[in-house]
Amino acid sequence: MKPIAFARAETVDEAITAVTARPNTVFLAGGTTLVDMLRIGAMAPDNVVDVNRLPLTDLEITADGGLRIGAMVRMSEVAADPGVRERYPFLSVALWKGATAQIRNMASMGGNLMQKVRCPGFRDVAFACNKRNPGSGCGVLEGLHRGNAVLGTSEHCFAMHPSDVAIPLTALDAVVHVQGPKSTRSFAFDDFFLLPADTPHIEHPISPDELVVRIDVPPLPYAVNSHYLKVRDRESYEFAAASAAVALDLVDGSVANVRIGLGGVATKPWRARIAESMLLGQSATKENFAIAAAAELASADGSHPMNSFKVTLAQRTLVRALETLSAQIGARK
Repeated sequence: MKPIAFARAETVDEAITAVTARPNTVFLAGGTTLVDMLRIGAMAPDNVVDVNRLPLTDLEITADGGLRIGAMVRMSEVAADPGVRERYPFLSVALWKGATAQIRNMASMGGNLMQKVRCPGFRDVAFACNKRNPGSGCGVLEGLHRGNAVLGTSEHCFAMHPSDVAIPLTALDAVVHVQGPKSTRSFAFDDFFLLPADTPHIEHPISPDELVVRIDVPPLPYAVNSHYLKVRDRESYEFAAASAAVALDLVDGSVANVRIGLGGVATKPWRARIAESMLLGQSATKENFAIAAAAELASADGSHPMNSFKVTLAQRTLVRALETLSAQIGARK
């Protein structure tokens, strides 16, 4: 590992000034991703600015019933918060299932959104990787790509986005707030994550001197009826092979409102808008769930032999999540 300069910021303005003053500088929050990347050489900054002391630790239910999450709030705090567990249960479950207890206690919510992919081509510097070294090619196209994405892919990259909590957040239409040297900006959650297209190294529409400061979750009353299903190779800590975050509002057995996020299968947190639109007004049956899931996955890229199973797995995961939640809602009435 090469020598790296280190600075610690006490305020947001101080952090932004520090990262702006020197080229090739990155922010350090919990470090559960960045430290790994430094060790294996997948990232090579010259300078690191520690933001752990920044006062971005608000976690509160807002007056309108939404949720405000400071960027430095730890994953474990959000997962255990009574208001989150009551109003957004699938958000809490996604956080519990997203990491080990040690990582949940260290990792920040802002850092979670900015984490790097776990694609073996990105993490092993012996491989070519368009995300790590633009224009170098993709070394896993013919190699180990079992964990890679089938939705939102391009010929340049099909690395899977690894976050669990981002899946319910995309279903909830969360808003990400960032601050830079000149202004603050806000992004709809779906816009905060970019598809790889021909620039897979650009993952977010923000510059290196902008810092995530807050995540706002709008009120969604029927999110009390929500479920997060994560399918993985082992029940202990592991990234998703496929996951589904669903919130349902059922009236007389029909879908009045629905929100769906898919994880483990896409290059960004995937909002399943096709499935949502197809389910509205339909009876909450396994058959209708399966039709909607198949329509959502119709555009999936199943051409790569090692991960083509994810097309079917994603459909079955979504159907099972919807069935489970429908049964839970019915049992409560």
